[in-house]
Amino acid sequence: MGTDATAGFGYLSPDTIGLFTDRYELTMLRGYRDTGHTPRATFSLFYRSLPENRGYVIAAGLEQAIAYLQDLTFDDRQLTYLREEGFPEDFLEYLADFEFTGDVRAVPEGTAVFPNEPFLEVTAPIDQAQLFETLFLNQIGFQSLIATKAARMRDVVRREGNDQQLVDFGSRRAHGTDAGVKAARAAYVGGVDGTSNEAAGALFGIPVYGTMAHSWIQSFPSERAAFEAFTEVYGEETVLLIDTYDTVAGAKTARDLCQELDIDVRGVRLDSGDLAALSQEVRGILPDDIDVFVSSGVDEYFLQEFFDDAGVADGFGPGTSLTTSKDAPTLNPVYKLVAVEENGTMQPSMKLSKGKVTYPGAKRVRRFGDDTFQRDVLARTDEDIGGRELLVEVVTDGEVVYDFPALDKIREEAMSTLERLPPEVRAVENPAEYPVDVSDGLTTTAERVQSELRREMGL
Repeated sequence: MGTDATAGFGYLSPDTIGLFTDRYELTMLRGYRDTGHTPRATFSLFYRSLPENRGYVIAAGLEQAIAYLQDLTFDDRQLTYLREEGFPEDFLEYLADFEFTGDVRAVPEGTAVFPNEPFLEVTAPIDQAQLFETLFLNQIGFQSLIATKAARMRDVVRREGNDQQLVDFGSRRAHGTDAGVKAARAAYVGGVDGTSNEAAGALFGIPVYGTMAHSWIQSFPSERAAFEAFTEVYGEETVLLIDTYDTVAGAKTARDLCQELDIDVRGVRLDSGDLAALSQEVRGILPDDIDVFVSSGVDEYFLQEFFDDAGVADGFGPGTSLTTSKDAPTLNPVYKLVAVEENGTMQPSMKLSKGKVTYPGAKRVRRFGDDTFQRDVLARTDEDIGGRELLVEVVTDGEVVYDFPALDKIREEAMSTLERLPPEVRAVENPAEYPVDVSDGLTTTAERVQSELRREMGL
């Protein structure tokens, strides 16, 4: 027998995701429909400023966002709930037949995105475009945040001239099951080599890795007995956790066991203590062909300090700091109306709120520089200003027209992007600002629209 959660809304899937929205989206949808006010409109999803110590953001989450756009429906359970909440039958009939018929342009996943540059732009009847605000912000904002965190870790490792393995260990610390799985995907985009989460492996084809927990060691009468039992099952693939009681003693026990059994286990894991110092001592105890893997508190700041302290390791397992982006836990993306149809023509629109001014109209983003990116230009879609266009057509008239790359290809694009960003922009702390210029045409449009709005408001 299913629980109330499984029988109700405890698990979100494409056929139950329709209610993953804020109430004001639905109240506006009803208002649009009841007043007959359904002009075409363009919404832009972007962020205004970079999180602390971030010089860039790696875009991720587009594929899931578009999958939800394609598959979103309101089933009987959702409609029953909304009926009980007081929404009228004609509005529920509209939701029951909901279908997206508009267009989406977006930057491909793995692309570096900077303030005010759209991750995506949606052009559709305003009721359709409005509905996806919460869902798109959730999917793209979160995954982009985690992909960026992972990219920063990978970049520290590569800048040290190394290629240590990075494995996502953070599912248990993620803010929910969906967040854990999506964080694993985003982290893979950003440069980790795999995950400990089996669901992420099954869903996305991400390599899955695992060792053992302290409970395994503690359940046996001795550390030696625990090591022997595990090695008997896994042989040369064994990775032994050696810090349950004493890290150095654990390393010696692992070495002695390997010598007596005439077998080299795959590696050992260190999970506590002064990890840089302990890694040096453990490395001196073990044969060179046994890897040293380090977990506990791993992030880009830890890695930088670890290498500065001459720590030695063949791999790292970032967890909490990765899946929560602990030092900068939100990207604060926004989804804003930038154009609306009037008399058959799309007219640019903008906010004037202090600190929240937006650039009006649908946009293009042009990137300049080949081996190293030099600058971006934010422009109107009708401007020809050179450079390489970042936004691609993803959905046209409600149909997906973009071939989503395999996840490995997205990861390769993210790594290529990282290499081409200026080193000072990639700095872990106090990064330089990457130049994003605003075209003359967009500047002129913004000034005109602002002037017109102020005049209409009597300001």
